[in-house]
Amino acid sequence: MLPLDRLWQEQNRTPVLIASTIVVLVVAAVDWWVKTYIALGFLYLFPIILAAAFLPRWSIALFGAGSAVLAELLGSPEPSIVRVGFAALALVGSGLFVGEMARNRRLNQRSEARLRVLVETSPAAIITVDERGFIELANGAAVDLIAPRQGNLIGDPIAAYLPDLHRALRWEEAPQFRASMQCVGHQGNGENFTADVWFSTYKDGLVAKLAAIITQVTEEDEARVSRSTQNGLSAATPESFDQAGLTPRETEVLRLLVQGLANKEIATRMEISESSVKNAIQQLFARTGVRTRSQLVRAALEQYRSIL
Repeated sequence: MLPLDRLWQEQNRTPVLIASTIVVLVVAAVDWWVKTYIALGFLYLFPIILAAAFLPRWSIALFGAGSAVLAELLGSPEPSIVRVGFAALALVGSGLFVGEMARNRRLNQRSEARLRVLVETSPAAIITVDERGFIELANGAAVDLIAPRQGNLIGDPIAAYLPDLHRALRWEEAPQFRASMQCVGHQGNGENFTADVWFSTYKDGLVAKLAAIITQVTEEDEARVSRSTQNGLSAATPESFDQAGLTPRETEVLRLLVQGLANKEIATRMEISESSVKNAIQQLFARTGVRTRSQLVRAALEQYRSIL
């Protein structure tokens, strides 16, 4: 696949199309020459595969049908419309399949390139972590925030800098788990900082991985949280949950809410109405003393992770 990827790069468009045309002409000439001895119509498949990455769908269909007609006229002493039809279907189908595969591959490569540029230029610290807990990718902002001693985060264990984030990889609730939390981070120079983390686990094949955006909580943010605490708006403590006495439904709603599911998705998963989900969330707000979903999620992650 890798040689074809290189061959199908946009700068090779003209040479590949010219080569495909030449191959078709050569196969047609040889097929006409040896038609009484052996059928060579299957060889038209190779130029179609080469050219399909650069042709629109209608051109692929025309190319395949034309090749099938050439193969029948030049390679068979008794042409058959049925045989032409089946050959055309095979050639066109193969060409369309390869063409779609090449186009999807190009789209993925462009998306990955745009995403890489976005990550590298983002002022927020962004990292990805593999299933073993080692950092795979880290942009410049992440390096500046965590300040590793060797100046590079890739290959380092995330547990050395954000232990709570490492634990998220061990959760096996679902293929994808989206949440946010506030935790203590450790910089390479030994200093600690308070971090707000938004992360999502995902599956790369059968392997669990994690992507995260990390920001440092400033003194102004901490002061604002402190004022909210005094006003009764802080995230709930374990005691507040215990005193609340969560029902099984509230516990399940909270667990799915932490996974990042919307009300409709929670209702579908639990097989209850969406209004019942909204009522359960309002009860959780009232019981825990928080006002927003993010505060409730943070409380659950930081203080009540065991039952979730």
